[in-house]
Amino acid sequence: MFFLDVKLSLVTLSVLPFLIYGTFLFRRKVRESYRDVRLHLARLNSYMQEHITGMSVVQIFSKEKSELKNFSSINSDYKKANIKSVFYYAIFFPSVEFISSIAIGLIIWYGGGNIISSTLTIGTLFAFIQYTEMFFRPIRDLSEKYNVMQTAMASSERIFNLLDNKTFVNNPENPIKLNQIKGKIDFKNVWFEYKKDEPVLKDITFNINPGETVAIVGATGAGKTSIINILTRFYDIKSGSILIDGIDIRKINKRELRKHISIVLQDVFLFSGNIRSNISMDNEDISEEQVKKAAELVGADKFIEALPNKYDEIVMERGATLSVGQKQLISFARALAYNPQILILDEATSSVDTETEALIQKAIKKLLVGRTAIVIAHRLSTIQNADKIIVMHKGKIRETGNHQELLTNKGIYYKLYQLQYKGQEITKSA
Repeated sequence: MFFLDVKLSLVTLSVLPFLIYGTFLFRRKVRESYRDVRLHLARLNSYMQEHITGMSVVQIFSKEKSELKNFSSINSDYKKANIKSVFYYAIFFPSVEFISSIAIGLIIWYGGGNIISSTLTIGTLFAFIQYTEMFFRPIRDLSEKYNVMQTAMASSERIFNLLDNKTFVNNPENPIKLNQIKGKIDFKNVWFEYKKDEPVLKDITFNINPGETVAIVGATGAGKTSIINILTRFYDIKSGSILIDGIDIRKINKRELRKHISIVLQDVFLFSGNIRSNISMDNEDISEEQVKKAAELVGADKFIEALPNKYDEIVMERGATLSVGQKQLISFARALAYNPQILILDEATSSVDTETEALIQKAIKKLLVGRTAIVIAHRLSTIQNADKIIVMHKGKIRETGNHQELLTNKGIYYKLYQLQYKGQEITKSA
């Protein structure tokens, strides 16, 4: 175009500043719009997942209409955000077409005058119209793709914000390796808080010798589960130190630390797949024989063998096809399959019946030989044979001793024991 006629080229391209300004304005507006779209979509997906999972609770309390109203409100916000993004796109694409038409109009206006004055030929004028079409065609295509690109940019922003977020608990720069551990655990003057200036654990000091079984009891909110959270480094302590075999856990790689610890929680989480994969967690180092042996130890093999596909039986999301007790048994087998040196049981038998609990208690006795165990329990009957019982109250250790010693002292543990067994006596008499 410049080779044919410089002045006509400048006239034709005089619309570019408007196109560039419009593009930058569109980019800014539509980026904000798509951020809102992704935010509202996340809210919508979260709400749906939560209420589909808890559908039975919604139905029991007859909350269908009110929850539908809440869903409609969230869905409406999502629709408005989408309409807003479509509105910007509906303006931008015609704007590019309009600017393209202005450019052709300028060619005809300026070039036509030059043809009349015989300073420009008709062939050159038509060539300029064709070149202008060729120039704006990829811009039109880009404006169509811009919609997809901005959607991807808004989505990637949310993903990278998560990926770029610093790990809450950092690994040490030069971690100490743990090959084999004996299982000695020491808490020394440990203070911990979830929120600033609101300590959950206050000056906690105790030790567990290798192979010992230590139970931690106390009222809800006493800090029992928090001890587990900081021992496994889900959180870091505020002050003090936690040692395993004399090594501060903050000097150990988190992955390396957790390889030696297995936890059975009260709230069991199972993954989609089959029973075998949920016990082995797809670890190739755990053989099928080890999976079956772990299931036998906890008594899970009885119900597994009764299933049509046995260990290949399909497990739905969160174990929806299994009972609470069955899920608890699989969780037990999962922990044992990894052959840990330290075993943590957090209300692990709370969801199983008396017969199953008796089987598990027998299995635990065999399993705990040579292992360190921490047992958190509300039912005191499950921890009477523990080597040591730590009684917590409001974030502090109030009593320590075995079952008989604590009953003799007639302190907090004695009161808890009396409350439980009096309740049982009343239930039996009723």
